[in-house]
Amino acid sequence: MAASRTCDLLIAGGGFAGLALAIALRQGLGAGFDVVVADPGFSRPAGGDIRASAIAAAARRLLEATGVWPRVAEGAQPILDMVVTDSRLPDAVRPVFLNFGGDVAPGEPFAHMVENQGLTQALLAQARENGVVLAATAVVDFNLGGARLTARCADATSFAARLLVGADGARSRLREMAGIESFGWDYGQSAIVTIVGHERDHLGRAEEHFLPAGPFATLPLMGRRSAIVWTEETREAERIMALAQDAFAVELERRFGRQLGDLSVDGPRRVHGLGFSVARHFVADRLALVGDAAHMIHPIAGQGLNMGLRDIAALAEAIADAARLGLDCGGADVLDRYQRWRRFDTMAMGVATDSLNRLFSNRSDVLRLVRDIGLGVVDRLPGLKQLFMREAAGLTGAAPKLLRGEAL
Repeated sequence: MAASRTCDLLIAGGGFAGLALAIALRQGLGAGFDVVVADPGFSRPAGGDIRASAIAAAARRLLEATGVWPRVAEGAQPILDMVVTDSRLPDAVRPVFLNFGGDVAPGEPFAHMVENQGLTQALLAQARENGVVLAATAVVDFNLGGARLTARCADATSFAARLLVGADGARSRLREMAGIESFGWDYGQSAIVTIVGHERDHLGRAEEHFLPAGPFATLPLMGRRSAIVWTEETREAERIMALAQDAFAVELERRFGRQLGDLSVDGPRRVHGLGFSVARHFVADRLALVGDAAHMIHPIAGQGLNMGLRDIAALAEAIADAARLGLDCGGADVLDRYQRWRRFDTMAMGVATDSLNRLFSNRSDVLRLVRDIGLGVVDRLPGLKQLFMREAAGLTGAAPKLLRGEAL
């Protein structure tokens, strides 16, 4: 007979968003609030994710409030400065049109770079310490039944939960099973990611070179290393990925430049197709979507992970407030509050990143002139630059408690 159990919250997906939500709610509501995270990846060895993520200041405050940040702080590289250039690949000079520097608060950089593998391990360790149940299986089906939803898993176990959260990525099976449509498009671009070593210190500087095919971002890591997010038209990305290591290094150096001395490719290369997608609804009966299951945006502003953590902060607060009042944590009013809280911000960020990509990823001399004038104007207005930096850091608007660094 298949095993069955009840829980308050079942989260399908053990990535950053799913684990962060589980930790926040266990800490905020205590051992009496039963949380299960189901992900078949829990049974596989750690490793394989070579990516690194920019953790904005608000997201860092969430990780600090939940006890995760101290586990990764030693390996987190602060971004102390960021420059934006706009040029063509053959150009001998890449003029800097925009420079962001300084802190969003005294001693608080607007972002840190953290390697994904280390962050995942920190989240898993914190989840176990807080008593979150980690089930190495996938949710394959669910059906409604009054005050609880019954979810069936691939290993024949089932859970009766008050709320099911879909944190199962861009190809969310839960979103599909709930009949929630999404809209979006493919950019015809792919992002090549890898890690490079360099002869000289980056001094905490991130650079985004806007080239006609797409942005080439160099993001500082601890030591003399940088993470690369290299956007190309998909056919060209495929050609570059097929190159031998020496030829690949030559193509990379053409874009990276020689300002940090000799380069070495210090990690494997991966490629990811790029697109835009937003679910038409973030909720259904006893179901909430978070992170990539709810929205996918272009990485041009480095906001994908941070948007997922903003989802978590809003949903966790809505659930906790209801639970403390003795209300149903999976009720329609809780889910409606979450959706209203996140819908506008998600659409605004999606439109912004889509517009930036279309403005910069083209070969139009007219658009190049317009955007370069615009960047120059922004660079000369400190107040506007500070506003943009605080927006990128996630510190504008009515932020949930966790994004302000407050306990849930």
